[in-house]
Amino acid sequence: MKQYHIVTYGCQMNVSDSERLAHQLEEVGYTQTEVLEEADLILLNTCAVRENAETKTYSHIGELKKLKNKNPDLIIAVTGCMAQKNQAEMFKRAPHIDIVLGTHNIKHINEMVEAVRTTKSHQINVDMDNSVLPELEAKPSGTFYAWVPIMNGCNKFCTYCIVPHVRGREISRPIESIVNDVKKLGAEGYKEITLLGQNVNSYGLDFKDGTHFGTLITALDHIPGIERIRYMTSHPQDMNKEMIDALAASSNVVTQMHLPLQAGNNRILKKMNRSYTYEHYKNLVDYVREKMPDVVLTTDIIVGFPSETEEEFQDTLKAMKEIRFDMAYSFIYSPRSGTPAATMEEQISEEVKRVRLQALMDVQNEISLEINKRMENEIFEIIVEGPSQKDENIWFGRTSGNKMVLFPKDENLHIGDTVKARIDKAQTWICYGTIIH
Repeated sequence: MKQYHIVTYGCQMNVSDSERLAHQLEEVGYTQTEVLEEADLILLNTCAVRENAETKTYSHIGELKKLKNKNPDLIIAVTGCMAQKNQAEMFKRAPHIDIVLGTHNIKHINEMVEAVRTTKSHQINVDMDNSVLPELEAKPSGTFYAWVPIMNGCNKFCTYCIVPHVRGREISRPIESIVNDVKKLGAEGYKEITLLGQNVNSYGLDFKDGTHFGTLITALDHIPGIERIRYMTSHPQDMNKEMIDALAASSNVVTQMHLPLQAGNNRILKKMNRSYTYEHYKNLVDYVREKMPDVVLTTDIIVGFPSETEEEFQDTLKAMKEIRFDMAYSFIYSPRSGTPAATMEEQISEEVKRVRLQALMDVQNEISLEINKRMENEIFEIIVEGPSQKDENIWFGRTSGNKMVLFPKDENLHIGDTVKARIDKAQTWICYGTIIH
């Protein structure tokens, strides 16, 4: 019996793609192994968002050559954004790779594996077809949660981002297909799903029939078994009041909203090609908080974008203090080959970028702690996820707002249980609590 091993890098979309690759392989008789050395097929699902991610992947690919030398029949396949970006160049850099599979072609994995077995030659498929999004079943890797892709691609072309070049244009799945997926997951015992798209707020716009993200959210309401619906990632340009109203009215959409700001200065936003102003973003946030008073708002911020002045960085700090996010994922700008920003003049020094990042984190950490402290002595519903990484006697779960709550292990609890927890002590990133029976 043939065995496969999948290594997944990068975003949740890649995790979802890996689940669909796993299902296809098992349809033709493969079984999954966690032991790399036992695999007959090793598949690397790669990321190309940052240069260092690509470097690490090439290093891993190089290490696999030893296994290939020991077992010439071993098949090594590379898929994901890095495969789409580098294409046939990968065979030149690592000839022991057998398959290069683009982001639009994971449905062809089995036929390509068979082609390698019969021809003993390199196989590549990196064609990008934006006319249809194939419906592929998945083998969910979570115990109580599952990923549900609702669309693929991005039309935004932010000047720092490689995604539109490797994922192609936006294409949405039919609402009926998504609803059927979620109903099936609910019937199988999954209680939390995450809707995935590079920009979920532009869902359905390619249908040109009035369908939008709010339409989908309404269609997914009250599906049996589904307690929580998460979604990522949003874009401020396409989010509107109608969508926010639908999110607020839903019985199972979570209280967390991740809405990337990226910068608090309009000139930098324009250079990033983010196509909105800070004022527009702030108005959206105000409306969200009016309709969803308990919203947990998180964001992405990039510091040190080319030509960003100290005054413009201060605008971002001011925005952080004004909006008061629960959490911010902050990044130093890293040039990505193939993007316009990589060739822009006035690149910021690494030292300045590090100083700005620390200043941003100092501000955000203070805000996060203040917000979390308000949770103390309050009771929240959490879903139990299992033992923490550091101590098997300390378990954890997450609130609807995605706040992590640690609590002493309870023999009566199981992974996936929905329980109430009182927050006893809150810190910047995590809370400590007690289960209320």
